[in-house]
Amino acid sequence: MTATTTARTVPAADQRRAPKRRTPMWLVLLFLAPASALLGALVLYPIGFSIWRSLFNSTGTSFVGLDNYARMFTDPSTFTALRNNVIWVLVAPLTVTVLGLIFAVLTERVRWGTAFKLMVFMPMAISFLAAGIIFRVVYDQDPDRGVANAIVTSVHDIFSSQGSYPDTRPRDAEFLVGSDTAGYTSADPVEPGTTIALPMLGVDAGLLPEEPVTALEPEAAEPGTISGTVWFDFTRGGGGEPGQIDDSESALPGMLVQAVVDGEVVGEATSDDDGRFVIEGVDSAATITLPASNFSAPFRGVSWLGPGLVTPAIIVAYVWMWAGFAMVLIGAGLAAISRDALEAARIDGANEWQVFRYITVPLLAPVLTVVLVTMIINVLKIFDLVYIIAPGSSAQAANVLAVEMWSVSFGGGQDFGMGSALGVFLFLLVLPAMIFNIRRFRQEQR
Repeated sequence: MTATTTARTVPAADQRRAPKRRTPMWLVLLFLAPASALLGALVLYPIGFSIWRSLFNSTGTSFVGLDNYARMFTDPSTFTALRNNVIWVLVAPLTVTVLGLIFAVLTERVRWGTAFKLMVFMPMAISFLAAGIIFRVVYDQDPDRGVANAIVTSVHDIFSSQGSYPDTRPRDAEFLVGSDTAGYTSADPVEPGTTIALPMLGVDAGLLPEEPVTALEPEAAEPGTISGTVWFDFTRGGGGEPGQIDDSESALPGMLVQAVVDGEVVGEATSDDDGRFVIEGVDSAATITLPASNFSAPFRGVSWLGPGLVTPAIIVAYVWMWAGFAMVLIGAGLAAISRDALEAARIDGANEWQVFRYITVPLLAPVLTVVLVTMIINVLKIFDLVYIIAPGSSAQAANVLAVEMWSVSFGGGQDFGMGSALGVFLFLLVLPAMIFNIRRFRQEQR
């Protein structure tokens, strides 16, 4: 008979646990020392020194307490910077987040979504300096250089056919009297059924059509109408008969001509490509008028970088750069959403908008919050775009706290006390958003 020995299994709970080996404190401090030294030198020391320096005057020789902070909130320049920072915080982060959400959702439904994401994210590879230079050109006032004004003027010219000929004047100063600022009117009334000639001088060749059309003799006026021709009474190389339409003389299209009776416009017409016009509905003798609008400067676009629009224009440049960043983060969160919840909602009869509003957005709320808060921190510190894009004439209107801090300290003011106070104030504005983000990250890790 063979004896067998059965090993007794000891439950894990009854096993004696080996004591954990504690890491020596000196070793912990040794590994933390390099990071602590860098943290102290690059973060803690600058913060502490800025707080201390903000309590002294511009030269740092006299202790002034909180005078710099009091002066900061009474200075008009700082007030403008603070107001612009509020505009930035209210507009830019929300716009970036919304556009990022829209792009992330739409790119999931198109075949070329990857290419679209690449195009939207590409501005992130451009530095703020380069982006500022790019948009400085985009917003150029000259439509021949600025893309924005080239588009605006092109659209304007589609819907407005009236020509603008500044500094133009009539040849016959006895028939048409007045000035380009007040307009020109006929010295004597013109009877219905009359044909008139309106030769003009002083036309800038650059304002003529690219391919000028030769002016034609006016049409015969019918009863109740006044017809005529407006043209540039100038023949290149000399020659020609003054006041007569010669073969090489150009028509002036888009010139507005009005018939006025007792101060009221009874009829008007715009000269066509060959310079001819016909005013209808004239029942009695009328004064012929060329309004001042014919001689005003042509529409040259919008002053994007003027004091009124410079801040919105810079925000557009910021959104162009950061929309791709928001799209990528939100797209990653969107990819992590369970498709079962979306399909269940569709099976229950929800349309795509309801699925997006009641399922997708709530599930993306943590990601959207992180993106929004990150953008708030970013715009509070905005400096590069504002400093580069805003021209000198609009620099004060576009001012923000970071630019004001630099200007006061290094841009000629040399007031390091006030600059330090602005830096501390900016740090206090950013601090709550940073704490919120850190707490959010810790919650997600748990």
